[in-house]
Amino acid sequence: MKLGNVESRLAKNSYEVDEGNTHIEVNQEIARATGTGKVLTKICPAHVYREEADGTISVEFAACLECGLCFQMAAPGSLVWHYPEGAMGVRFREG
Repeated sequence: MKLGNVESRLAKNSYEVDEGNTHIEVNQEIARATGTGKVLTKICPAHVYREEADGTISVEFAACLECGLCFQMAAPGSLVWHYPEGAMGVRFREG
């Protein structure tokens, strides 16, 4: 059985997005001072984090795979991360 590439497999997932309730917040001052922002942009498998021209880190929380890697790698205090409420967030369709 051939599984296909990562992009096609991830495309099978669906998301229930709670637009008014982000589950990820970046403390811009700490992220900048510790270099956490640059780490987040490199390690996130869903490319949720992006460094803007002014050095701030923007978050596209709706695309989050909820793996928790960012929370594990972020400097203390630089990131508030928790699972989305109830039936919100990613629904994995494969495996």
